[in-house]
Amino acid sequence: MPRLLIVKTGDAFPEVIEQYGDFEALFRQALAGAGFAAEVFDARHEPLPDLAEVDGLIVTGSHAMVSDAEPWSEALKPWLVAARERNLAMLGVCYGHQLMAAAFGGESGYHPAGRESGTHGVSLTDSGHEDPLLGTLPRHFSAQLTHAQSVLKAPSGSVVLARNDHDAHQALRYGPRQWSVQFHPEFTPEVMRAYLARQVDKLRDQGQDAHALMRRVIDTPEARSLLVRFAQAVAPAS
Repeated sequence: MPRLLIVKTGDAFPEVIEQYGDFEALFRQALAGAGFAAEVFDARHEPLPDLAEVDGLIVTGSHAMVSDAEPWSEALKPWLVAARERNLAMLGVCYGHQLMAAAFGGESGYHPAGRESGTHGVSLTDSGHEDPLLGTLPRHFSAQLTHAQSVLKAPSGSVVLARNDHDAHQALRYGPRQWSVQFHPEFTPEVMRAYLARQVDKLRDQGQDAHALMRRVIDTPEARSLLVRFAQAVAPAS
């Protein structure tokens, strides 16, 4: 059984936590169905763990912003670089995606087109279609998204694995076992609708109808499957 560590970088909204669980609980629920377990490290409040005790990292989303460069977030960057140097398996999600890209030499910040929220289509690139993790997905699949910031510049040497009309960097690979995705594979339709309900005013301000987006929310089993596939790909340390 791989030693998986969830790197918690934020909390979900209180009503989401009450009804469905916090970010780390959503990941654990998705993994548990296939028999995988994961420990949790709260990067905001706990010392950095010893990477020698870990086989794979999952870096969660957050309501924080990578460009705010909070001390706990900045402290994660060299730790993530060290993890990549050890060739630890890594999967960043949303904030984790943006943080990994920034840590490895890219740029993350506010998307010039504004927020992307709801269930949206994502397409694999040719490299994504051949990727050992994302290549298991269909060429075009639906995913749950909620973000105001994005990876604006991918790190040198990284590979773009997926994109859509809003975001050119929906998924990146930084090494043989290091991936990140902008979308939320851990989100259920219920969680996605709860997020949209919180964003009615913000979406209206950029000309979008949150209620119409809620009606278009669907289940996203292909995107969700990435979590178990990642866990399966994490070989125990030798």
